[in-house]
Amino acid sequence: MIILSILVALAAIGALCWLLLALATFALPTFAGVIAGTWAFESGAGLPGSLVAGIACAGLVYGVGQFLIMVVRPMWMKLAVALAFVTPAAIAGYFATHGIVKHLMPSDTWQIAFSVFGAIAIGITAFVRITSVAAPDREGQGAISA
Repeated sequence: MIILSILVALAAIGALCWLLLALATFALPTFAGVIAGTWAFESGAGLPGSLVAGIACAGLVYGVGQFLIMVVRPMWMKLAVALAFVTPAAIAGYFATHGIVKHLMPSDTWQIAFSVFGAIAIGITAFVRITSVAAPDREGQGAISA
């Protein structure tokens, strides 16, 4: 029984870390969805209506971001859209990592160092996930080429 509880605890920790990474990676759509859901609930939509509004808003923000990355031609505009998603993810990654690390080590210097490392890791993960939909430009690869 003790071994089973240890395995379940490890599985729960793994699931929570995965959820933390997923929510931190998609911090901008998550935040927009929570704000829209809260607004809908306070407007009198009730719990089901607020859930639908929050999920729809989060999906819309994510979809618009993906659409802009696919359609926009200049690389600086694609980078600006990607940074709009990556910046909140890196901030959320910093504070999530800091919340975990402050329970593990007493040194403030090491807490900040690991928190910055966590912010960089989650920022890179968010950048890769957001930009993975954008195909590279294929100049000169049309149907008719000389």
